[in-house]
Order: sequence, then C-alpha cells, then structure tokens
Amino acid sequence: MIVFSEKLPGLGELIMVRLDPHAHAELIHSWVTKPRNRYWGMGGHTVADVEEIYAFVDGLTTHHAYLLLLDDGPIGIFQTYEPEHDPVGECYQVQPGDFGLHLLLDAGDRNLPHVTSVVFPALLRHLFTDPAHRRIIAEPDIRNEKMIARLQREGFTLGPEIDLGHKTAQLTFLTRAAFTANT
Repeated sequence: MIVFSEKLPGLGELIMVRLDPHAHAELIHSWVTKPRNRYWGMGGHTVADVEEIYAFVDGLTTHHAYLLLLDDGPIGIFQTYEPEHDPVGECYQVQPGDFGLHLLLDAGDRNLPHVTSVVFPALLRHLFTDPAHRRIIAEPDIRNEKMIARLQREGFTLGPEIDLGHKTAQLTFLTRAAFTANT
C-alpha cells in the first residue's frame, strides 16, 4: 500500500510503502552492510538480524519504517519515530510536535545524480503535511559529515552532540518555519 507519492521533476515518481520485514530483508541487508552506509550501524548484521530488527520496528506504534521507490525501483529506507518514545528523547528536552527521522538512500547501480537533493525535500514536505509535526529531529553520527551538511542545507540547525551508546550523534532540528523559509 502506498503511504506517500510525489512526482519529482527530472527523476520520476517517488513512492513510499510500508517496509515488509520479511519481504525486504535481503534488499535492506544489501544496503546497510555496504561500507559507504557504515553510519547506519548494521555493517556486521546478517539478513536474519535485519529482518528481526525491522519486525521489532514494525510492531511499534511510535516508530515506522518505509521502503522508498523511484518509478517502482527501490532507492532507500525512510524511518520515522516519536522522540519521546526513543532513546534520543532521553538526551534532550523533547517539545510537543517533535518528530524524528532516519534516511538511507542507495540507488544501487542506477545513475541518479542529485537524488538526495530532490528526494529529501519531498520527504520533509510530506512530514510537514501533518500539522502535529512542528519540528523534525535527526541525529546522524558525528562522523557523517555529508549528512550533517545535507541537513544544514535543508535548514536544520545544530543542537548538542549526544551519546546514544552505539554512537555519538549530532542532534539537529528543523522547525516548520525554517522549512517554509528554506523552500
């Protein structure tokens, strides 16, 4: 079932569907174990590990995982969460309307230049269609300089560095007002 779709100029149709832990485990595993995706923190996981993790996420009402497609070809994972129900919520003062995200884009051997520059704003537009989402939270690994720079280009401001146990993260925030001003 399609959760969200948007035609992206020059790329095609972005489609977001709920991630099926069993059906998508091999594909997700092929992405998260690549050295370039090391910040996802699953490099040593097996396909069974990936399936188990996403089955757990699928059972939560506060966290959601989606498969991203571009013209029906898979290009990544998009996850959302409610910070007050996540370990990140223990590291900062959660405000009403805070909503978290994780994004991994991997188009495989498809030549999709600047895909992040087009897909990420579309996902942010989608999140902000919900009036309850006042501020988007992301917390990339502090070593992931590319993602931190991408977040800043999209209007996110840097918060404190936080220790999540499995990583030291750069907490970032995007208010609805900053997003609107940036688009």
